Amino acid sequence: MMMVVKSLPHETTTFKIWFIHTVFLVAIIPAFCSSMNTDTIATCLANKGVKNFTLFPNNHDEEDTSWRAYYSFLNFSIQNLRFAESSVPKPIAIVMPETKEELVNSVICCRKGSWEIRVRCGGHSYEGTSSVATDGIPFVIIDLMNLDRVSIDLESGVAWVEGGAILGKTYYAISEASKVHGFSAGSCPTVGIGGHISGGGFGLLSRKYGLAADNVVDAVLIDADGRVLNRESMGEEVFWAIRGGGGGVWGIVYAWKIRLLDVPKIVTGCVISRPGSKGHVARLVEKWQHVSPNLGDDFYLSVFVGAGLPERAPAIGISATFKGFYLGPKAEFISEVNRVFPELSIAPGDCKEMSWIESVVYFSGLNVSNAAKLTDRYLADKLYFKAKSDYVKSPISRAGIRLALDVLEEEPKGYVILDPYGGFMDRIDYESIPFPHRKGNLFSIQYMVEWKKKDLENLKMMRRSNSNSNGYVDWIRKFYDAMAPYVSSAPRAAYINYMDLDLGVMTMLEEGIDEQADGVAKARLWGEKYFLKNYDRLVRAKTIVDPLNVFRNQQGIPPLSLVTASSSSSYSSSSRQQSF
Repeated sequence: MMMVVKSLPHETTTFKIWFIHTVFLVAIIPAFCSSMNTDTIATCLANKGVKNFTLFPNNHDEEDTSWRAYYSFLNFSIQNLRFAESSVPKPIAIVMPETKEELVNSVICCRKGSWEIRVRCGGHSYEGTSSVATDGIPFVIIDLMNLDRVSIDLESGVAWVEGGAILGKTYYAISEASKVHGFSAGSCPTVGIGGHISGGGFGLLSRKYGLAADNVVDAVLIDADGRVLNRESMGEEVFWAIRGGGGGVWGIVYAWKIRLLDVPKIVTGCVISRPGSKGHVARLVEKWQHVSPNLGDDFYLSVFVGAGLPERAPAIGISATFKGFYLGPKAEFISEVNRVFPELSIAPGDCKEMSWIESVVYFSGLNVSNAAKLTDRYLADKLYFKAKSDYVKSPISRAGIRLALDVLEEEPKGYVILDPYGGFMDRIDYESIPFPHRKGNLFSIQYMVEWKKKDLENLKMMRRSNSNSNGYVDWIRKFYDAMAPYVSSAPRAAYINYMDLDLGVMTMLEEGIDEQADGVAKARLWGEKYFLKNYDRLVRAKTIVDPLNVFRNQQGIPPLSLVTASSSSSYSSSSRQQSF
């Protein structure tokens, strides 16, 4: 049985060409993808009025329409091509609910069949946890792409945003309602707001207004029993946890109520590339780390460093690309930055004045000029990538910077992004929400390496190696290890939205019900890196809202043992419906 009621949103010629030419050969068929499994969930979904879903095809003929439909829906929102490979486990079903009621019933049907649930908003999970279960357990993807409405209330200064909306659509909806309001979140428009807020959500306005999760005032959560809970009925501990405690592990957030933020009619944006010798780039980066975190709240100045630019344009040697944003006219930005950072030598032609929504387009990385294009959730330029992260509390020495540049010089497909902290971020308590990386952090480091399939094949040929190891992943791990003396320690911190399974994983099959207490100890390995002293409070919140660990992934927050959980899960079962 197969049901597909509507086509992919914003389906374009670009997508069709990408689908035809991307290698989606017949998948390795997991044993659990049997017709019995698919028939069972199909019957439940149909009986409960869930109309839009697609099932793992039992006929694996590429010409079969059900086969093509399944893979088009599966891969549409997989943004890291590592997780679109044929060898990666596939879900028995992809469910795309269109209403809150259908979302509730989707959860109920998954629970009846004891299938793992993977919740997907935009599909940007760095380690594919919204699209893949790697532990051999049958799983279903509940994809929120059809739950993407945005409702603006300027009088109250808030907006309700459904969990499947992408950042671009959220930004565009706000800009259509007001030219002097915005929201603090990331710069990639195709990122799903649900997963982004669930991990914190850092962006260009964070030094002024904090993270996306800092600006959430209410939410509607569907829990493992299908109950619909708002802030009052879920309780403050659970509401605290879902704002930065990681995505896909608390339930499914149907909608977020966010605070609209003031922005001026004119803002400034600039992208300044400074290639040169390693000595020259080292001096610029060394000065940047003393200047950028100490600029006023209205300023944001990040730096991308690599032997190839992030835009993948050719560069000669190492280059530092500075991205500046200012809530005001460019004359003020240039004057202040040149005063404290004269080595950068910003010229008037380096910067542009624009509206806030135009700045979103400017920094989006998309080759578009029309802000309405921000609502398109399909990411055309997909790659394979691996990322890692760090936080820096003391300026990195010149020797540390030179070491980093030496490693970067070895791999033109790799680069780092240094995002400045300070400002308002420095004035928010570390336990205000689960995201703890506040006062004392000068900047974050995101290590990134990107490649295409042919690049990996060419790399193995050059090394004359038949090894299954990935040279790009090996490189970034070497880089990360080399930077250990220069970054935060005890623990070495990381950002959950840059998820890194190298920090440790929970194998679901090994964590049976009687071993849940051990699971809490095991998850501390990465949990304290992401959440520092907030980890134990997250475990308590998990025990309240999801004591059976229904919503989980390889780096989720586990509950306490069932004995402890039974005495902790006492929040009200009344499901107060939240208007939206």
